[in-house]
Amino acid sequence: MPERTTAKRRLRAASGATATLVVLGFGCYAYVHYLGGEEPPRCTVSGEDGTSLTLEPEQAANASTIEAVASARGLPERAVTIAIATAMQESELRNIDYGDRDSLGLFQQRPSQGWGSKEEILDPVYAAGAFYDRLVELPDYLTMPLTEAAQAVQRSAFPDEYAKHEPEAALLAAALTGRAPAALSCALPAPGSGDGRTPVTSTPDEVHARMVREFGDGVQPSGEGARLTVPVPTEADARQGWELAHWSVAHSAELGIERITYGDRVWEAARSSDGWRELTAGDGGGDGSGEETVAGAADAVQLSLAAGE
Repeated sequence: MPERTTAKRRLRAASGATATLVVLGFGCYAYVHYLGGEEPPRCTVSGEDGTSLTLEPEQAANASTIEAVASARGLPERAVTIAIATAMQESELRNIDYGDRDSLGLFQQRPSQGWGSKEEILDPVYAAGAFYDRLVELPDYLTMPLTEAAQAVQRSAFPDEYAKHEPEAALLAAALTGRAPAALSCALPAPGSGDGRTPVTSTPDEVHARMVREFGDGVQPSGEGARLTVPVPTEADARQGWELAHWSVAHSAELGIERITYGDRVWEAARSSDGWRELTAGDGGGDGSGEETVAGAADAVQLSLAAGE
């Protein structure tokens, strides 16, 4: 373990020319507990070369937080790959409260080695930030072999173990940064089975707070009621939209997010095994009209939420 260680609107073409993201979070189809005979919840990342990676929702959520913290700092995709590979090795992307000696959290950082208090280290946003603080101190971290960069931060007793996670970490980083569109999807269990699973709900304020805390002040959802708008710089392309869409999918089980649309794609918890589908007029936008009626333009990302009771 280390001694040191971070969406009537016109249907658009598949090019992703629009920057509209819609999230409907009724909280009916995301569950904390899984019981019964269905497939367990899972998240899948797909690569252009046919490779894929399957994660538990908790792992996908933690990886998306690691990416969001890098995005807030303006760090490149390579930094995300290094951080995710490190957390894969140290904790299997789980925020664990135990480890070798006093090691804790996603990166197994140690309070006794100056990484912060136990409470801070067990906060994934803090832990990811602390990792990046040390990583960017390395002048050549972008060109160093991943295992060397990770080891320079971590000071692990097993310095060669980080390298084996690089292909999967790179696959995950490409999706979470938005470079690979519609590459991450989560399949959640269907509702109504009566098996004792606990439904998760959230409010627009809660989702607002989470996005701002993880992505920083550059992501500022605003609006009234169940609709939030996230301005997107005019120079931004579809990549930032997919970054936010993938973050929302990764956190869907945790926040009770039920529906996400971006461009001409839609993800719904009720049909989550279908992954990202092409959006059609019959899918509707949640306003009761049967049409996609998302106000907005190419310079805004919009999130619509309907909170549970």
